[in-house]
Amino acid sequence: MSSSQNKFIKNQKEKRKQQKKKEKEERKKERQENNAKGGDLNDMIAYVDEFGNIVDEKPEEPVKKVDKKN
Repeated sequence: MSSSQNKFIKNQKEKRKQQKKKEKEERKKERQENNAKGGDLNDMIAYVDEFGNIVDEKPEEPVKKVDKKN
């Protein structure tokens, strides 16, 4: 009788172990699909405007005045 109980307990442990392994694989797959790491380089670049503020967009370059000396 004890051997049948042992088999039952072993089977239950094996089922729990496989269930945990399956859940772990699903979590791993979900993390890989929703990974935002390593985005585009343009998303990581920040610029400083003429007032010293950090902005995402590249500021317009000021027009340089050219003096003509005659």
